[in-house]
Amino acid sequence: MAPADSPAATAAALLPLLGGAGNIASVENCMTRLRLELHDPSLVRGEALRALPAVLGVVEDGRAYQVVLGPGIVARVAPELARLGAAAPVTAEALAERGAAIRAGRGARDGTPGKLFLRRVAAVFTPLVPALIGCGVVAGLGGLLADLHRLPGLSPALTAVASGFMSLIAVFVGCNTAKEFGGTPALGGAVAAITVYGGVGRVSAFGEQLTPGQGGVLGALAAALLATRVEKWCRGRVPQALDALVTPTLTVLVTGLVTLYGLMYAAGKAAAAVGRWADWLLADGGAGAGFVLGGLFLPLVTLGLHQALIPVHTTLIQQEGYTVLLPILSMAGAGQVGAALAVYVRLARNLSVRGTIRSALPAGFLGIGEPLVYGVSLPLGRPFVTACVGGAFGGGFVGLLGQLGVRVGATAIGPSGWALFPLLKGNHGLGRTAAVYALGLLVGYVTGFVATYLFGFGREALGELNAPRAAPPSQGVPPSAYSVQDK
Repeated sequence: MAPADSPAATAAALLPLLGGAGNIASVENCMTRLRLELHDPSLVRGEALRALPAVLGVVEDGRAYQVVLGPGIVARVAPELARLGAAAPVTAEALAERGAAIRAGRGARDGTPGKLFLRRVAAVFTPLVPALIGCGVVAGLGGLLADLHRLPGLSPALTAVASGFMSLIAVFVGCNTAKEFGGTPALGGAVAAITVYGGVGRVSAFGEQLTPGQGGVLGALAAALLATRVEKWCRGRVPQALDALVTPTLTVLVTGLVTLYGLMYAAGKAAAAVGRWADWLLADGGAGAGFVLGGLFLPLVTLGLHQALIPVHTTLIQQEGYTVLLPILSMAGAGQVGAALAVYVRLARNLSVRGTIRSALPAGFLGIGEPLVYGVSLPLGRPFVTACVGGAFGGGFVGLLGQLGVRVGATAIGPSGWALFPLLKGNHGLGRTAAVYALGLLVGYVTGFVATYLFGFGREALGELNAPRAAPPSQGVPPSAYSVQDK
């Protein structure tokens, strides 16, 4: 037994007063203080903690908790307390709490101006996803009937149903942009509608004749953003009696002229660059580009940076009829599923974590990866990295086939995993496109599984995690562990 004043004894005395091992998320120390992050500060027994002879003081700051022990002793108590905390049973609830803490930390870091802007841009396109999916499925059905040479008279009708929304998507983008950034939706839609009006073909900018739709959603987004700024400027300066007449007129006139003689040209160049980049990605980047994109997508999602790709996807869909990026990025979800299956096999005696995986796997196969990411792999650490390896190999496979001439694309954004099959489109017919995508998923599953099985756990961690645990009554992730909004 350790002496009463030893670091081990001090750590053992502190542990129950801090809410137990399961309440300690992290342990660090400075020169005099233990710096603790606690899952639930309300579990701390403050008076008893302050009464310990070794404790010189306590500082509370939300979930952060600092216990003053003094110089010298604190550096010896910290590793002992961390060791005792690590010995806590690893259950589904513990992993869910750890994942929620990671997400909360990410949310706190997501308040930068750049990330906030990306989030607002994503909010412009998110309401359009149901229409993109519906029109994409109809377009896929029309393509399937054309490939099978069935119901030829129905094809023009299906084309009209699928293409009507896409022909006017710029207007919807303009309305949503103005709404999101504090302007009048109708004015945002009005200036965005200029970009698709047939008469713009009679306007020249920088020595080039404009074409209807030039710049696509990028031009519409820029026009509506400018309209919002002009409208706000006018609202603050135009007399109230004239506001209803002058503000809309100036907003449409000024923004419209700038759109015609500047924004459409610039956005057209940007959209063309996006198309050329996508062509290079498959023709020259191939397996390497797919490997990088598939491997980095999960970290991008956890950081919220994947939102920057939404306008790129939409631009490609508008230009080519499908986005070649989404099937490659979807391989990240396949790697995640493979990693979860490996965790399930390796932790044969941890019924709690296995119950979580069983409940989350169906959603994972359908491309909803948040339950597995925040409930299993990210809190465990290494399995998140090996899941990224699976996504990298799956993305590399799809990229390689694209380099060899078989392009796989999606006619809408939003779904992934198995849910993406109805939205697939490529340059070699639906059958070959679906086969390449399915093989890519298989590569992601297998690689994620093998990488996690072999390298996902250290020996000590595996022994700790694989200690027998009782299965939770719900056999799943607590509802607070994730939400639909993460998707």
